[in-house]
Amino acid sequence: MAHITQYTLDFLKDLKANNNRDWFTENKPRYEKSHKEMYTFTESIIERLNQFDTISTPSGKKSLYRIYRDVRFSKNKDPYKTNRSGSFSREGADRRGGYYFSISPGETIIGGGFYQPNADDLNLIRKQIEMDASPLRAVLNSKNFRQTFGDLLGEQLKTAPRGFEKDDPNIDLLRYKSFYVFKSFSDKEVLADNFESRVIEVYKAIQPFFKVMTDYLTTDLNGELLI
Repeated sequence: MAHITQYTLDFLKDLKANNNRDWFTENKPRYEKSHKEMYTFTESIIERLNQFDTISTPSGKKSLYRIYRDVRFSKNKDPYKTNRSGSFSREGADRRGGYYFSISPGETIIGGGFYQPNADDLNLIRKQIEMDASPLRAVLNSKNFRQTFGDLLGEQLKTAPRGFEKDDPNIDLLRYKSFYVFKSFSDKEVLADNFESRVIEVYKAIQPFFKVMTDYLTTDLNGELLI
């Protein structure tokens, strides 16, 4: 079982306080040691995910997002991210959604879902919800889902999307532009020996949500398969 250690949290904390290229260059060995710890951890997560899902992300290294920020179009010119984040993709048209993680001192989150689906997928999701939201509501209101994640997250429109009625009984769901969930962890929990297992518990808790959303995305409004 792989672990996140205080070494990585300390590096990220120090990077946040010294977010400049000179400091990073001087501390590059610390970054490399922490980076190895992170991809060893994510490699172990992939192995365990594949015990109940099929993951297309080829390795722990490939799951990690770059620590270097793209500052070309940002007012924030800090050159480095102060968290280590990444994702695991599900393989196949019959497995929709993705897993996400972000490790940062005091701000660790584990979760996943459907971030900014393309226009066609978003419209189909909304049409399916308009026709029958009960499968999705059953998941969102289930005890395990509520205890693990709380509320559904994601950017929302302020009014009804085009083509949908503002007084639709499911307007609260139809306004979503993304659909995802997170569970937060304290630093103490991240450093605990069982953190890897707790991450897997979170990813398992997402499965009913993935199933409903996949059903929405892979069938037409008559229930015929699209794949």
